[in-house]
Amino acid sequence: MKKAEKIQFILDTLDGLYPQAECALHYTHPYELLIATRLSAQCTDERVNKVTPALFEKYPTLEAFASADFDELCEMVHSCGFFRGKAKSIIEMSQTILEKFNGQVPDNIEDLTSLSGIGRKTANLICGDIYGKPAIIADTHCIRLSNRLGLTTSKNPEIVERQLKAIIPPERQTKLCHNLVHHGRAVCDARKPNCGECPLKDVCVYFKHL
Repeated sequence: MKKAEKIQFILDTLDGLYPQAECALHYTHPYELLIATRLSAQCTDERVNKVTPALFEKYPTLEAFASADFDELCEMVHSCGFFRGKAKSIIEMSQTILEKFNGQVPDNIEDLTSLSGIGRKTANLICGDIYGKPAIIADTHCIRLSNRLGLTTSKNPEIVERQLKAIIPPERQTKLCHNLVHHGRAVCDARKPNCGECPLKDVCVYFKHL
């Protein structure tokens, strides 16, 4: 199978398996996704989704986050881990969005990564999910599965992002990343991948070397 055929097979198979795949974090407004993603660092999406309903109720606007009491915010996000750094980032990013971006979450990588605590992974998620732009969200699932499938050759998120952007059609990039998260959780586990049940095993470099 040629490389282009392999890529098409992977994309189509994953779309068939996870037609409704999307970001697992719950949000209503763009800034809420930004905040939820910041909380998800070194924390599960499940835990974040348990914290954010009360959080977004207490702070119902970007202005409310920008003027939040640091200690109170720390208490609310404590269970997400690294709570002091996350609370500090949330307050600072909210202030910057209001002061520099007229209250609108930026729509490009450069401006998004200028916000406190925001890296390329989160910036790409915002660009892809909020603004519908081509985006590679190089999280742990994306990195692990793209390497196992032979689509990428690095564990470095920026290199993985660059390699996938070079081979994945722009209109399918964001969906692929969400599909990889779902497949990573359902089948391609980090420690014990269920290769026998995986419909991608015939094109998987990892499986071929077992």
